[in-house]
Amino acid sequence: MQLILWRHAQARDGTPDLARELTAHGRDQARAMAAWLGPRLPARRCVLASPALRSRQTAEALAERFEIDAGIAPDASLEDHLAVIGRLRAGVCPGAEDGKVRGHPPDTGREQPADDPAALVLVGHQPTLGLLASQLLAGQALDWRVRKGAIWWLATRAREGHARFWLRAVIDPATL
Repeated sequence: MQLILWRHAQARDGTPDLARELTAHGRDQARAMAAWLGPRLPARRCVLASPALRSRQTAEALAERFEIDAGIAPDASLEDHLAVIGRLRAGVCPGAEDGKVRGHPPDTGREQPADDPAALVLVGHQPTLGLLASQLLAGQALDWRVRKGAIWWLATRAREGHARFWLRAVIDPATL
């Protein structure tokens, strides 16, 4: 499984928090990251966004179809995020007609091999994305910072009979 933690792009200040929208710079960040990320993701993917407008707008840059999940909302806990990942690791994507991680194939039109790992893209918020990354990679919740618009791409591999997460990439939109 591949897990992409994507912090929403730059948003306007204001209230209510869930209604904050992306700035023009934030829309550029989201488009640039989506242009880099999209061709690198497997066709089988599930994209989840926080209910916050800024997260939904960030996700829209990547996927026409995505799901909104309160488990990754700005006020959701680390435990909520872990529960979402646990559900998705079981192959369940909310809103999918058959309940399975659905495909959003890129325009290659090719059939995806059955053993191709599905990608789970969570578009969420700091500080919880940083806590989540540290919990999955280091085994403890630490104050790691995920920059606005950046992704942390994690993957799993079996080690000593257990699936372990490892870091594939950290990409900041300023580097694209």
